[in-house]
Amino acid sequence: MGIFDKIKHAIFGEAVAAPVTPSATPTPPPTAAAPSAAPSAPSQPTPATASPAAAAIDIVPLLDAAVKKSGQKLDWRRSIVDLMKAVGMDASLAERKELAAELGFTGDPHDTATMNMFLHKALMKRLAENGGKVPADLLD
Repeated sequence: MGIFDKIKHAIFGEAVAAPVTPSATPTPPPTAAAPSAAPSAPSQPTPATASPAAAAIDIVPLLDAAVKKSGQKLDWRRSIVDLMKAVGMDASLAERKELAAELGFTGDPHDTATMNMFLHKALMKRLAENGGKVPADLLD
């Protein structure tokens, strides 16, 4: 599991971190809701399948709660280090360099300010691509 996957898992939790399970998700609702209406059971899995895939998970309340739980004054909206600390991860330079390699940073890894800005923007973009609802001002 890469650093990005660890961050995604820490933010979204186990339910979203494993996107392969949505096909298993529609099976339980029809059994629970279908004893009296067998014809409506086939039509329910389609919306249930589309709903989890289409619904984005808002990262703002999740990360705000993580900051509050940490008990530290962290600015996850502007700092990759603070974001990683908020979710309980190691924010060391070595970890950030590994994340930079995963996210395709091609700049000088010794220029940590530039690397950190890249990491934050790239991470927000990847979270959005992987089911996260990210504020527009964090994606530009």
